[in-house]
Amino acid sequence: MHTFHVSRVYILEGYAWDIMPSKGENVESRTIDHEMPKETAVRSKKRKSDVAVYLQDPDEVAEMTKKNQCDALVCWNPESVHTIPCSRIPTPDNEVDQPVALNATGFSTQYTFKNIFVTPTRSSPLPVLCWASSDDVWNNLLKKDDTYSRDIHVMKKHPHLQPKMRAILLDWLMEVCEVYKLHRETFYLAQDYFDRFMATQSNVFKCTLQLIGISSLFIAAKMEEIYPPKVHQFAYVTDGACTEDDILCMEIIIMKELKWRLSPLTPVSWLNIYMQVAYLKESEEVLIPQYPQTTFVQIAELLDLCVLDVKCLEFSYGVLAASALFHFSSLELVEKVSALKWSDVEECVRWMVPFAMSIREVGSSALRTFKGIPADDMHNIQTHAAYLDWMAKACAYPQVDVDRSQNSPIPSGVLTPPPSSEKPEGTVS
Repeated sequence: MHTFHVSRVYILEGYAWDIMPSKGENVESRTIDHEMPKETAVRSKKRKSDVAVYLQDPDEVAEMTKKNQCDALVCWNPESVHTIPCSRIPTPDNEVDQPVALNATGFSTQYTFKNIFVTPTRSSPLPVLCWASSDDVWNNLLKKDDTYSRDIHVMKKHPHLQPKMRAILLDWLMEVCEVYKLHRETFYLAQDYFDRFMATQSNVFKCTLQLIGISSLFIAAKMEEIYPPKVHQFAYVTDGACTEDDILCMEIIIMKELKWRLSPLTPVSWLNIYMQVAYLKESEEVLIPQYPQTTFVQIAELLDLCVLDVKCLEFSYGVLAASALFHFSSLELVEKVSALKWSDVEECVRWMVPFAMSIREVGSSALRTFKGIPADDMHNIQTHAAYLDWMAKACAYPQVDVDRSQNSPIPSGVLTPPPSSEKPEGTVS
């Protein structure tokens, strides 16, 4: 049986492949084609320019398509020139000028105007960028965070499932990511695909969960990894529960249900932005990570634990990352790097208290090394820990401890990183 590996498909519009002339083709057409080197040169240039399609965000391509469709719809119809609202209403010369009431006889069509220049709700904390407007970049990030919404009541659609089953599945996906040395972004993409897909379904049985989960990870690996594992490798880790054909079929089903919207801004992406802004000193180096790897891994570990709880779906990814950062720093730093206020993150911060206390009790994991992974990329590899045990400890904490921590703006059980002005060992450079 052959193994097929589905990768990204890009359509290069406006280009037609040259067809080889058949034997019956006359000599004149060949001569004409031979005497047109300029057209061939133009085609080759266009072929090179189409490479830019590969660099576009899939969401940006979709938005551009919608914009072109809207532009085509708003074109004026030449047959309806008489309905132009600015046409003059004729009046007799001997009649005294009177105010003209504009009613249905004056306007045959009613027009509504929509303000497309929406004022951002959060000011940009990004530094001045030499390659783009920081405000535009920030607004695009906020827009993407709002676009990829999740269903808070997703478990109510599946009465045969329990929240613990979701936690067990995500914990297993983390373990698979660690085995294949996949990035944290890959896991969080898979988690997003899984939750959004489950929101489109109903009455899913637990025997199908593993197939949905491994197929989501299969899609995420092809979106994020340079060399993603093959489909047979994903089937192998299921121990025969899912075949290669099952994964490929479920892959198409998931992408269709998600309407091919596969580029969310995950919590770990937001954390990367917040950490970069917190430790950035020179705006010219904004694209090069400046934060300590160890601190990043500790905060990411708290996020790993929190996403196992289905209640995380109540918060946006940006708020989740900011709340996790709060437990390792201060409110002042969170407001600086995220432009969020205490009222925006308070509920999420207090919900995270038991998880932060659980990690404090067992101690944060050290930065791990992986064979074949560059030193400056170690912190980006997804790791696995005893998250299910930590989650059980977090749920076992007495409610009184959480209530006591709410008396202070900074809950108890927080971990404090080194000052942002100092660069400890393990800093990405």
